[in-house]
Amino acid sequence: MKQIIEKMTIDEKVEFSSGKDFWHTKEIHSCNVPSLMMADGPHGLRKQEDSTDMLGINKSVPATCFPTAVTSACSWDRELLRLEGEAIAKEALANGVGIVLGPGANIKRHPLCGRNFEYFSEDPYLTGELAKSHIQGIESTGCGSSLKHFAFNNQEYKRFSSDSIMDERAMREIYLSGFEKAVKEGKPSTVMCAYNKINGVHCSDSKFLLTDVLRNEWEFDGMVVTDWGALNNRVKGFEAGCDLCMPGGSAFMEKETVQAVKDGKLSEEYINASAYRILKAVLNGHKAIEGAEAVDLEKHDQLAHRIASESAVLLKNSSHVLPLSSKEKIIFVGDMAQNIRYQGAGSSHINPWKLTSVTDALPEVPFVQGCLSDGSTNDELLREIKDKCSSADKVVVFAGLTPKDESEGFDREHMDMPSGHLKMIETACSVNSNVIVILMCGSVVELPWIDQVKGLIYMGLAGQSMGSAVKAILYGTVNPSGKLAETWPIKKEDCICNSFYSAGRKNAQYRESIYVGYRYYSTVHVPVRFPFGYGLSYTTFDYSNLSIEENRVSCTITNTGNRAGKEVVQLYIEPVDAEVWRPAKELKHFEKVELMPGESKQVAFMLEDRDFAIWDDGWKVVSGNYKISIGYNCNDIILHETIKKAGVSIDELSKKITNAPAWYTTLKGIPEQSDLESLIDKKINEDVLRKGSFTMDNTVMEMKDYSLMMKIMYKAVESTVAKGFGGKVDYNNPEFRMMMCSAADASLTGMKISGAMNNHVLEGMLEMANGHYLRGLLTMMK
Repeated sequence: MKQIIEKMTIDEKVEFSSGKDFWHTKEIHSCNVPSLMMADGPHGLRKQEDSTDMLGINKSVPATCFPTAVTSACSWDRELLRLEGEAIAKEALANGVGIVLGPGANIKRHPLCGRNFEYFSEDPYLTGELAKSHIQGIESTGCGSSLKHFAFNNQEYKRFSSDSIMDERAMREIYLSGFEKAVKEGKPSTVMCAYNKINGVHCSDSKFLLTDVLRNEWEFDGMVVTDWGALNNRVKGFEAGCDLCMPGGSAFMEKETVQAVKDGKLSEEYINASAYRILKAVLNGHKAIEGAEAVDLEKHDQLAHRIASESAVLLKNSSHVLPLSSKEKIIFVGDMAQNIRYQGAGSSHINPWKLTSVTDALPEVPFVQGCLSDGSTNDELLREIKDKCSSADKVVVFAGLTPKDESEGFDREHMDMPSGHLKMIETACSVNSNVIVILMCGSVVELPWIDQVKGLIYMGLAGQSMGSAVKAILYGTVNPSGKLAETWPIKKEDCICNSFYSAGRKNAQYRESIYVGYRYYSTVHVPVRFPFGYGLSYTTFDYSNLSIEENRVSCTITNTGNRAGKEVVQLYIEPVDAEVWRPAKELKHFEKVELMPGESKQVAFMLEDRDFAIWDDGWKVVSGNYKISIGYNCNDIILHETIKKAGVSIDELSKKITNAPAWYTTLKGIPEQSDLESLIDKKINEDVLRKGSFTMDNTVMEMKDYSLMMKIMYKAVESTVAKGFGGKVDYNNPEFRMMMCSAADASLTGMKISGAMNNHVLEGMLEMANGHYLRGLLTMMK
């Protein structure tokens, strides 16, 4: 491969480092280097052959739609994630796609993130284990994977231009840790860098992120590709270790880069290294495509069914209302029984070759619509619920979130379910005492009706075979074994970062540091609706015989019920006499085991120093006592034993650890901006929108209220987007809203890369937005 790189001219190498079009790398004819296609996505192939976009609006080829990560993560099953990755890769290769853009390993910092359905967990260890397994499945076929979005991208609001501001412990212990495991053990062919900045530096420009951490510390030897339009500066990107700019077609900063080399401002070796890594990915991808085999889609549908079934979480089962019996008179309520919500909106949107709704899987069960597809209801529909449900033995209500409630491109404003769904559940409960709710949603919702229902199953967004999976769970042919991969708070205000998260604040201040999800709730003893790792079964399990010998921890799990079942054994480490600020407990190991009635198995884990470590300019174990805890979930610990662990003393830690602001040691109240500033030893200057100071980092949406030119531009974008929706401007339509956020709220640099407008026109418009009208006109005339 080095010989091929040596044959390329400097112009060819720079061109090679930008895509050919929306989905392909650029071919180099003089060196017989072919173009390679890549495609989304995390839970199924989204290959667009005609009209292309990055948001899943245009049609893609039929493919298997597996459960999204919010569902598959609840399986806590490494092997299932590996099989899913393998199946997606096989479909990709059969369709001439050499790189699959997934999985996503971003942490769920807050339930309101609009893209939470694409991510695994609030916990970095669980995230890393599942992402690693998914990657291993993809890579086993020869197809390349692309681990994303690297890194610190935990909100959709202003995702193209926001700055994630955080301390080193939050970076290392929470937001990089899952990526680290996925890179080191999964070994992806590519990593996708995110849009946002980290502490003031764009991810695509960050040598710290892409070279110091990713390549030098983690020994990643693959290609770094930008998210679509995420490159900030081509010269800085090469120096940082950012290889491929996508999408292609705009020749963004190619001339400037070549000139920088000629002027001695950029070493050609950076470009050589990037070209080599891209070439390796391209040739490996083509080799895999050449060996592609025919795909058994029916087998993949069966796998999608299995993943959905084993990821379903039984959250409530009062009076053993479940499983259902074929002898009982059952009635289904809710539009989602026939129009299932099985995936999220955005770049991961799959065109399923097959789709099984609940009413398809159980056509013999009477069905009442209950609500409309938009989540609303009316008196007539509610009357029908009263009329039909009062005489049933049991009522199963299908509810959750509609597509307009959550999507890539924007964050949710609340955790409420649609009002029509609430009325539907309340009406069913008013006439029947045996109501079971099936939730279809990509993130946490508030449950004001929880005490009125007897059964609750969380399906998430469970893919094309959701209908058959629901049937299997309801009637007990599959015993539910899913466990929540994130905490369900009672209300959004219980989230420690709620008051300073997302909307209204361009930059993301991670004031809470390492206290994310259960790490906060468990430490402060905040009551939650359902704790991290929670999930019931139709059988029961007993834990016994905890044994700790040196680094080996073991215990016995026994199925004490009368049904076969699976249990996720979870091991947490709790510092007993910690002199440094840290969470009360953290997940460090888990294993899913299957047991027949009466059967016992021993489960063993090997502890490592890293399990006890914190970040302090490196991983350090603080000497002290630690409780090794094993249980059903993070709040329900059954077995525990305290051990002594040798390490550094408190005196050997830096002042960043020992002299942290008071909030991090007391966790009283809400952390202030000043707490974070003290933690990072830096003043935070929030971006202030002001005419005369706009840059290419700003967006049309941001500048429209300060510039007539940008207001005109915004209206033009709105009109153009509306053409794809029958000429209607409809911000209640999630696809329209997502398109507007992605077009009008993308940075001007991103618009350059996407080829939306001529470079000089955009630069001229920026001058005019800053009040320099003549200079802007002259720039445009270029």
